[in-house]
Amino acid sequence: MAKTALITGISGQDGAYLARMLLARGYRVVGAYRHTSGVNIGRLEELGIAADVELIGTELLEESNIRRALALLKPDEIYNLAAQSFVGLSFEQPIYTADTDALGVLRLLEAMREICPHARFYQASSSEMFGKAQAVPQNEKTPFYPRSPYGVANLFGHWSVVNYREAHGFFACSGILFNHESPLRGRDFVTRKVTLGLALVALGEADTLAIGNLEAKRDWGFAGEYVEGMWMMLQQEQPDDYVLATGRSTSVRAFVEGAAAGLGFGLEWTVSGLDARGVDKRTGRTIIVADPKYYRPAEVDLLVGDARKAKVVLGWEPRTSLEDLIQMMVKADYDRVKTGVIRC
Repeated sequence: MAKTALITGISGQDGAYLARMLLARGYRVVGAYRHTSGVNIGRLEELGIAADVELIGTELLEESNIRRALALLKPDEIYNLAAQSFVGLSFEQPIYTADTDALGVLRLLEAMREICPHARFYQASSSEMFGKAQAVPQNEKTPFYPRSPYGVANLFGHWSVVNYREAHGFFACSGILFNHESPLRGRDFVTRKVTLGLALVALGEADTLAIGNLEAKRDWGFAGEYVEGMWMMLQQEQPDDYVLATGRSTSVRAFVEGAAAGLGFGLEWTVSGLDARGVDKRTGRTIIVADPKYYRPAEVDLLVGDARKAKVVLGWEPRTSLEDLIQMMVKADYDRVKTGVIRC
């Protein structure tokens, strides 16, 4: 009999890739979505799996709604990917972020305790919990120091998973995932903002790309591979928490340069710092403008992960280089802009 997997946040990048992977493994996949916002199946459509995923309205702010969904489905595996996931927005909406990203996890775990305590549970934790990094690189033993309401709320959810695992014997795991990107990434995330924004400039649909802190450094990998690590965590004999990362740190500036080169721009920087300007050498046009309004109130300057535990225990490691990832995203956005079809 096929296993049933419930994925909250099914409409997001990770939810779509995870759903495709689980369907290929013979799972019955049920995606939870918020009734109040409707369901966006654009990413599922891009992957060609929209017709294969069942959908159920589930609101993480409403405990009785969660209970009904779990009682109906009795899932074998639960992947909690739902969150208010924009770090910048969390400074503007800290209470909503906490209610969703912190208490939402607790509501799920408590409902599981009464209805389906034997289900295996995955929580999407984040490298943003490391924030003002206390060590480089960061691994499962590195102290946390979140620098945003998003990071703080994520940390509450993370420790709730540990507590339910230790207090109630749950098979519950947290994946501490460093930045993972793809052509399905949301347009408000910096990598996708760069690839889509430069594609618009390349095709004459925009004059410039406005960007924030070019010197921030992140560990970027391909989301399609990171969801494999999520699944691997729930197939082990014992539950545990794992960092998933590439171990390579790259600046936003270098990411922008790679994307610009992929679109044929000859990019050079004429001004540095907060007023940075990127000019296309072929035409002399300014195509990139640094804008301080996109800076965070408390910046996270350097994140880079140590995923040796995941490699040894799970057999997981990234395969796609950052250069290939950038070109994958650039090509997808160029084709979308050219055809006028942008689903996500």
